[in-house]
Amino acid sequence: MPEKLIIKEGSSVGGSINVRGSKNAAAPIIASTLLSSEPSILENVPLIEDIKKLLEVIKNMGGEIDFLEERKIRIDPKNIDPNKLDFNLLTKMRISVLLLGPLVARFNEVRIPYPGGCVIGSRPIDTHISALGELGVEVEEFIEESDLLGRQNIYHFKAKNGLKGREIILDEFSVTATENIMMAAVLAEGKTVIKTAAAEPHVRHLALFLKEMGADIEGEGTHTIQINGKKELKGSEYKIPYDYIEAGTFILLGLTTNTTINVKNTPVEDLDLFLSKLKGFGAEIEIKENEVITHPSEKVKMKKIQMMPHPGVPTDLQAPLGVFATQTEGLTLVHDPLYEGRLKYLEELNKMGAEIVICDPHRAIINGPTKLYGAKLNPLDLRGGAALIIAGIIAQGTTVINDATQVDRGYEEIDKRLRGIGVNIERVGV
Repeated sequence: MPEKLIIKEGSSVGGSINVRGSKNAAAPIIASTLLSSEPSILENVPLIEDIKKLLEVIKNMGGEIDFLEERKIRIDPKNIDPNKLDFNLLTKMRISVLLLGPLVARFNEVRIPYPGGCVIGSRPIDTHISALGELGVEVEEFIEESDLLGRQNIYHFKAKNGLKGREIILDEFSVTATENIMMAAVLAEGKTVIKTAAAEPHVRHLALFLKEMGADIEGEGTHTIQINGKKELKGSEYKIPYDYIEAGTFILLGLTTNTTINVKNTPVEDLDLFLSKLKGFGAEIEIKENEVITHPSEKVKMKKIQMMPHPGVPTDLQAPLGVFATQTEGLTLVHDPLYEGRLKYLEELNKMGAEIVICDPHRAIINGPTKLYGAKLNPLDLRGGAALIIAGIIAQGTTVINDATQVDRGYEEIDKRLRGIGVNIERVGV
């Protein structure tokens, strides 16, 4: 039976909560360890479902995974065999696409299924395919059937003559495409220039880790990245950064419940515009070096929330911002141009009594403040799931979050940690 989260009214929220390691940084860095035949050691690894599955995929391919401490792992990729990829696990997580770059770079060939993950609309891998094609990778798409998995779209990537560096202009600011091309280019022959590259913090941290492995990279954190390929890389050590998306979620939890919460291990430098916007809305927040403290606010008026690529307000914080908007003064326009499925959580909020008009797949108008009432809710993606938990905390009555695993994919032990700050939440169906 799928696990559920039950949230009852009467929570007394307050105290401190620690931010864990970043999923979006951990995934590409773990994948990039496969570029070398030498072991690497990673610290501050988040113990979330997507990362656990990724490590299991690597182990099934012949990699050795050793936990040196609770969140410190050693990955030895010496005996990796890409022919042993577990297609069943790959189709359950979007981050599986990040294995494409390092496996093509190291072995010149890999077969991989269409990745799974959150239901937030179409997320094709066309940008990955076209960019890898510029490096000399040919791709064949076909349908494969099996008794276990049924019909699947399979991609066969092959670099017959190895990878050759060149200038690549990405079709969009795709984070995972940027990361895949970076990981492929570090072992390509010659120089690669990636233009229209994503500049998110996790892209920068991937570059820093690759540099520790011996890669020659310049321009990380900008929209133009230059890479001089090397014949081989070495193993290295790195500490996964703290998760600025999780930090933002907890900050919005404090503001939505109108309570004082100390969000520790907050990478405030990655949330500059987000925090500035909150202050501009009238939210009472105290920003310190590595933490943000929320305080009760008398009047908050948002008017408009616009999601943008970094350094803009991240799309992964749109859903908790939407819940916050139900408790602020007046009308708020939410505009998220990236994925057409990102606003589906708003339909769940309307079940709770919210006053929301969904204008089109990318825009909605939220009226506040409104009282929310407990309901049975279905999260379609992990960020929307976290937002629905926040909604359940402020709702009257009991809220049931079906399929807790959606949230577990990105938030470690979310129920246990929320109980630590006074939330009346429990997990059932274990």
